[in-house]
Amino acid sequence: MKTTDSSLIEDLTIQPVPEERRTGTARHLFSVWFGVQIMPLTLVMGVLGPTVYGLDIASTIAAIVLGNLIGAVFMALHSVQGSKLGVPQMIQARGQFGMYGSLLVLVVVILMYLGFLASIIVLARDTLVALVPALNPSLALVLTTGLTLVAVIFGYEFIHRLNRALLVLFGIAVILIAVFTFQAAGGGPATSADTSFSVIGFLGMTSIAATWQIAYAPYVSDYSRYLPAATPSREAFWYTYLGAVVGAIPVMTLGALLVTAAGGDGSVAQLLDIMPGPIGVFVLVMLFLGAIDAAVINLYGPSLCTLTLMQTFRTGWKPGAFARNLVATCTAVIAFMVALLFADNFLVNYSNFIHFLMCLLIPWSIVNLVDYYMIAKGQYDIAAFSDVNAGYGAFNIPALATYILGFVIQMPFMSGDFFTGPVAAAMNGVDVSWLVGSVASFFLYLALVRLSAKRTPALAAAAA
Repeated sequence: MKTTDSSLIEDLTIQPVPEERRTGTARHLFSVWFGVQIMPLTLVMGVLGPTVYGLDIASTIAAIVLGNLIGAVFMALHSVQGSKLGVPQMIQARGQFGMYGSLLVLVVVILMYLGFLASIIVLARDTLVALVPALNPSLALVLTTGLTLVAVIFGYEFIHRLNRALLVLFGIAVILIAVFTFQAAGGGPATSADTSFSVIGFLGMTSIAATWQIAYAPYVSDYSRYLPAATPSREAFWYTYLGAVVGAIPVMTLGALLVTAAGGDGSVAQLLDIMPGPIGVFVLVMLFLGAIDAAVINLYGPSLCTLTLMQTFRTGWKPGAFARNLVATCTAVIAFMVALLFADNFLVNYSNFIHFLMCLLIPWSIVNLVDYYMIAKGQYDIAAFSDVNAGYGAFNIPALATYILGFVIQMPFMSGDFFTGPVAAAMNGVDVSWLVGSVASFFLYLALVRLSAKRTPALAAAAA
């Protein structure tokens, strides 16, 4: 990617990336989506199986695999869109929801980013304190937030280069965690008397693992938008998909093993207890860098989203690096404050957060994918994304109605600490809301598009 003449800082923000500035290959997507999985928060995902859902190790692993394999399909399909359109994902949302209609989704996604960013920097702080016990936790949180912000200031190309540079080291760290975790477990997984298979727990853990991948859907294309438009869709899909599942499944599995087979609490500090000194330090350093890496994309993304929100009301504005970095700084400060509140009772808070998140993300993801692949067939008027008087208008009623109804339809099937719907209660707490929401949103959007009298040009052509 070309930069400004005076610096290495990315100068484009939410503008379409011109073809002459497109560079890179689809295989670079593997390192990004593998790298962001190698962090303490991914270990925590595996910990949820036995600790929150009471699953035995075999059931936890099965749910982890199934959930990731399903969820990664969604995010990889979104990743394909980046190189084809050359704009951030939330700019593209205007093509489905309308200029002002997309604001609803933007607000939800920004809140999602803040939740994930706060979660990640909390665990990054804990990892840093485990490495340097004398370090004050508040100072450690400041350092992790500061390092994240510095990386975001440099932007897109730096993020990609960072992940390519760390790819092999991340892989070595995962192998070392696996070797010493199995050694601590006596050569194989054990089953705790307090854990067992249950339908409720299995579906809950599967949903959590799927959400982990689906949650990347609103921003995966942000990291493929500089690829040449001629990038094969199949390559973009598979490099994204494989990076995500090859990174997430082993790390989540090891998190589950740490609390069951190895008899610990699943914290990163436990790794120092089961590994020789230098190896343990190396692994924790890699997990810390992985957490910073993941925090970076969770700060870069909301910066673009916030600029998109602001530009909705100043359509002629073309924000540059200064605007992005100013927004990133403000976002980092907010996430820091949220992290201070989020740290207590972390596992329960995090489980509830991502469970609710899925219910909000599913309808948007389905609308986006159906519109892109089945209705518009990837053909959008990019210039019209920033013109309320152009083809996509202010509000697209079919998309907005599907988004709202897709969420409402899920409510009876939700099961969690914050809310349990009547259907879920009648099913002894089994949560199938994300499955119901996916299917319902799919058919609902197609039906509403065909019934709508006010269509975008793409919808009108598809329905004709």
